[in-house]
Amino acid sequence: MNLPGKIAIMGGGSWATALAKIVLSTQERINWYMRRDDQIQDFLQTGHNPSYLSAVEFDINRINFYSDINRTIEESDTLIFATPSPFLKQHLKKVTTSLENKFIVSAIKGIVPDENMLVADYFSEYYHVPINHIAVIGGPCHAEEIALERLSYITLACPDIDYAYQLSSVFKNQYLRNYCCKDVTGIEYASVLKNVYAIVAGICHGMKYGDNFLAVFICNAIEEMRNFLYAVHGLERDITDSVYLGDLLVTAYSRFSRNRTFGTMIGKGYSVKTAQLEMEMIAEGYYGTKCIHEINEKYQVNMPILDALYAILYERKSPMVVIRQLTQTFK
Repeated sequence: MNLPGKIAIMGGGSWATALAKIVLSTQERINWYMRRDDQIQDFLQTGHNPSYLSAVEFDINRINFYSDINRTIEESDTLIFATPSPFLKQHLKKVTTSLENKFIVSAIKGIVPDENMLVADYFSEYYHVPINHIAVIGGPCHAEEIALERLSYITLACPDIDYAYQLSSVFKNQYLRNYCCKDVTGIEYASVLKNVYAIVAGICHGMKYGDNFLAVFICNAIEEMRNFLYAVHGLERDITDSVYLGDLLVTAYSRFSRNRTFGTMIGKGYSVKTAQLEMEMIAEGYYGTKCIHEINEKYQVNMPILDALYAILYERKSPMVVIRQLTQTFK
């Protein structure tokens, strides 16, 4: 397989828009799938995504827009998926054309709900994509900073690292650097956990815990992440690499982090349901908390931070009481 071939962006949100900006900086044309025809029409009229990162201007003559997912797949070789994980199944239910000869790049930082499956495993099991033909993109990398062309770094992971290297030129320009590795499973789980921990960081921020405490929290969170990753996928990895620790840091600290924002609202006294209604975008850590909690029933890793957030989000326990108890476990 010679990569990248014809590239398609699958999704119309902020991260999909940022990825389209990146790919168009290195490729002549892209295909772009968006579910809604009205979003495409507004895009064609204005030259920018009407709903997300609207300050980013695009040359629409270099983009083939599609609202038909099957036609997008047929016209493309490499498919970059950037939809929220809770909606992935809904999009893929419309797929009737084969994905077996396509190369899948998942930029989805979440788990497929109900099945509790990583995105790469879901494509492999349900759509028969060879696991070596699936790569994942890891952070730390906020879409908003890509829009501003602030220097950022990503990690490309694929079981066949030669494919990751072939793709690397697509995601490399004056404001973006990348690194290649083989840890698909570890990066996918880490990208879910960092959203979980960012919600807790937000809750603590909303409750007026300070920077001193947050530093201690991050130290305990990265240790919890390391223990879980080793239990589920014992590949040798350096947890201080940017795709693990760096992604956790930016998601826990940044004002662009929707998961931190969601947590901050809860820490300030919003109910979970009210905070969700107030959010303009999905906090994927809400779904990830339940998924990882259920997955950990098999592995039984000691995860006090995850358990604390599960108690707040799904057992309706008092954030003040739960966080106070959690602080007693930190060192």
